[in-house]
Amino acid sequence: ACAVGTYTTVSILFWYVGMIPDLATFRDRSTSRLRHTIYGILSMGWRGSAKHWQLYEKTVLILAGLATALVLGVSSTVSTDFAVSQLPGWHETIFPPYFTAGAIFSGFALVLALAIPARELFGLKDLITKRHLDNLAKITLVMGSIVTYVYLMEFFIAYYSGNPYEQFAYLTRIMGPYWKMGWLILFCNCVVPQVFWFKFARTTWWITLPAAVLCLVGMWSERFVIIIT
Repeated sequence: ACAVGTYTTVSILFWYVGMIPDLATFRDRSTSRLRHTIYGILSMGWRGSAKHWQLYEKTVLILAGLATALVLGVSSTVSTDFAVSQLPGWHETIFPPYFTAGAIFSGFALVLALAIPARELFGLKDLITKRHLDNLAKITLVMGSIVTYVYLMEFFIAYYSGNPYEQFAYLTRIMGPYWKMGWLILFCNCVVPQVFWFKFARTTWWITLPAAVLCLVGMWSERFVIIIT
């Protein structure tokens, strides 16, 4: 509850602070006295001065730093809760970096899945450039490769441990009742990100968007399989 609450609080603050200049624009263009008052309160006296922009940038930087620390801290803490259990498939010290890499991987995939439609539909090509998409796809590729490495290590650890219960847990993921979802995870999280090795794919929206969505499908399926199986 503490982890979810902290994530939610920082996310809402980040979202709200980013809207303050826009809320001020709505305030200045509003013809209704009620709307003018509401937007005036929400914009917190924003006037667009150099001092306001300086404070705005500092605030965004601080919130970004807090959010980065949360990704590392909360993901590692929650994954450690898994790792200290005795359940087969959970009792692994590799979980903290695994969950952190997975969180960053799915996070950047989500940004791609949201930024590309916004860029195309709302005419934001000068604001969200191909360079942004290229960099987002590169980080997604790196994190996807780390997740792939962890998958290989999980199966190797289960094999090398000689523990039949551990081995059964992983064999179940690819040969048991949920084998379809297990192979879907491997395809979406391991194979699909490899398309981002090519610059053409990283900067072409009709390739990048489906790849990002498939990455999100794979990460959701992974969480499902970890819990259910």
